[in-house]
Amino acid sequence: MTGVPIAPANGIDIAYETFGDPSHPTVLLIMGLGAQRIMWDDGICALLVARGHHVVRFDNRDIGESTWIDTPGLDVGTAVLSVLGGDTSQVPYLLSDMAADAVGLLDHLGIDSAHIVGASMGGMIAQTIAIEHPTRVRTLTSIMSTTGEAGVGEPSPELAATLLAPPAADRDGAIEAGVATMRAIGCQEHFDEARARSLTEQAYDRGYNPAGTGRQLIAILASGSRAEGLARLDLPALVIHGRQDQLVNFTGGQRTAELIAGADFLAIDDMAHDLPQVHWTRVADTLTALTHREN
Repeated sequence: MTGVPIAPANGIDIAYETFGDPSHPTVLLIMGLGAQRIMWDDGICALLVARGHHVVRFDNRDIGESTWIDTPGLDVGTAVLSVLGGDTSQVPYLLSDMAADAVGLLDHLGIDSAHIVGASMGGMIAQTIAIEHPTRVRTLTSIMSTTGEAGVGEPSPELAATLLAPPAADRDGAIEAGVATMRAIGCQEHFDEARARSLTEQAYDRGYNPAGTGRQLIAILASGSRAEGLARLDLPALVIHGRQDQLVNFTGGQRTAELIAGADFLAIDDMAHDLPQVHWTRVADTLTALTHREN
């Protein structure tokens, strides 16, 4: 551990950081599959703080400095195939458990409700919080995510294969693979190799846990559709999606916005499965417009 705060939450430990004045409305940032909290760049956090928010970012279970779930004997590839075949007996946890982790973090911080923002798998977790813990959610923002329904938001076959690729054997290999993945899923026009390499190096040194990423993938596949729950939501919501996204197809964002009554939809032409720096201010401004008109 690096000395960051640790919250006991939902029976595990969650590593987190906060930015800004805790008396201001809280924005809880939830990152995606295998992605540590540092993927919410310091610059994004600073923009939200400057717009009057208290920002909390954290490592999901099984990643970074939060608790890694012990599943001896679990073969991720076999478990994925079993889930796809309808057998969930090997599933270690679901998105509902990850949502409960985030709510437990809010409990630890004494925060009754927050503006919940999630990217990719984090968007799925954010949606689940809104469905299962509605009193804790002031607004919902779902970025480059999807609904869990078949036929929408699905990855291209080429990128789907990267999710099941064998892990690298050493640090250099893991960093090269991480940079290559970020390049493949990102917008080529705005790809910043130096930033991607720096983030990948930091993530490896903070906690490289490919088995945890596999377990998170199992949770996504086993959690099913959120369509019915999303259609019941009654809260200010924002959906953001890049038109170039090949990991979570653009239809995932379209469908999410369609299901949530009154949701705003920000489609960004030159964005893929990433948050390029060129769009940080636009995203922060759009998010702030949402938080300022909460119920």
